[in-house]
Amino acid sequence: MKITFLSNYMNHHQIPLCRALRRELGDDFIFIQTEPMEEERLRMGWNAADADLAFVLRGDTASSDEQLREKIRERVLGCDILLAGWAPAAADLIVERVRAGKITFRISERIYKDGQWKAISPRGLLSKWKEYSRFRRAPYYLLCAGAYVASDFKLIGAFPRKMLRWGYFPQVRTYAEGDLQRIKRSRPLGEEAQLIWAGRFVDFKNPWMIPELVNRLDDKGASFHLHIAGGGEGEEEMRRSLAEKGLDRYVTFHGFMPPDAVRDLMEQCDIHVMTSDAGEGWGAVLNESMNSGCAVAAGTEAGAVPYLVRNGVNGLLYEHRDLEALTEAVLRLVNDAALCEKLGQEACRTVTELWNAETAAERLLQVCDTLLKEGSPAAEGKLPDPVWQDGPMSRDPVLRPYLKV
Repeated sequence: MKITFLSNYMNHHQIPLCRALRRELGDDFIFIQTEPMEEERLRMGWNAADADLAFVLRGDTASSDEQLREKIRERVLGCDILLAGWAPAAADLIVERVRAGKITFRISERIYKDGQWKAISPRGLLSKWKEYSRFRRAPYYLLCAGAYVASDFKLIGAFPRKMLRWGYFPQVRTYAEGDLQRIKRSRPLGEEAQLIWAGRFVDFKNPWMIPELVNRLDDKGASFHLHIAGGGEGEEEMRRSLAEKGLDRYVTFHGFMPPDAVRDLMEQCDIHVMTSDAGEGWGAVLNESMNSGCAVAAGTEAGAVPYLVRNGVNGLLYEHRDLEALTEAVLRLVNDAALCEKLGQEACRTVTELWNAETAAERLLQVCDTLLKEGSPAAEGKLPDPVWQDGPMSRDPVLRPYLKV
């Protein structure tokens, strides 16, 4: 079985899945990178160029190197299975493959993050018909990198009954029984509940909620300290605002940190505060914090949240930038150490036992094997009967925006 993963560039969120597939397939798996990574991502420590990744073909489908372009074309059109991520430079090549009736999995985040009302645009509908909807009967399947992706694609009549749960699968750290609890209890950070917020200061992550949350927690007399791993435009203003109100004593700004350093910090913390809204297609920091045993207080609009978090079981949820609900959720965790630890343990179990690269790769290969057999459902553009009820490669329930708490 030859599998090709085509996407814009390699990053640390994709490496674990690719390595899992490489272990099973050897040279029959490669990753094709179609463009260089943006400078902002490089500054955040996302660069994977120095990693030992012999399976990555770094190219550019628009390159003047004709030999390289032909090599990419040959691999994309000739492999048994194509995983097609975000690769606008190769859009025509992907369509060519699907038109030829070759098995293709499209990996996509939401196409209507700004609102499903945009689905009425005639120009947009025509574009999406050309790329997706006209291939309803082809062996063309959707891997939903977010819980609301299927709802968007259903609006345009694409991938009928061919949409599966998927996502991003950062590196999973494994711990012996009780290790995480010992790390958190023996940390040098202090006795207060340790909170973490991680990410860039961009609109859809709603960093403006941070000082408001700190202010409200202070008013409630909470014993806490908040760590901010990340930064961006507005950071200086946030620092100044916190200092003017005498709230800076509650917050440590760590700036951008390498991914492993963020994970180390998460292991020291009790609670992950996730304020992202619908603009967050997935939100891999959620996987990472849950794997680190953090109890999560998260908004329901981010793509990863409905897949990974069950309210009151392995985290607490709130709706649409509701500061009062977020404050209540964080206070509940700060004031109830037993609950906080229990949710953190369940969060870690969710990632180590289900939402991880090894599980995703194993299930993907099982489905691909079925599709490649003679007389398989792929001949009619269908999927095999459901095998799993939850997790990667299970049928997506087509959840409409947004999950209600």
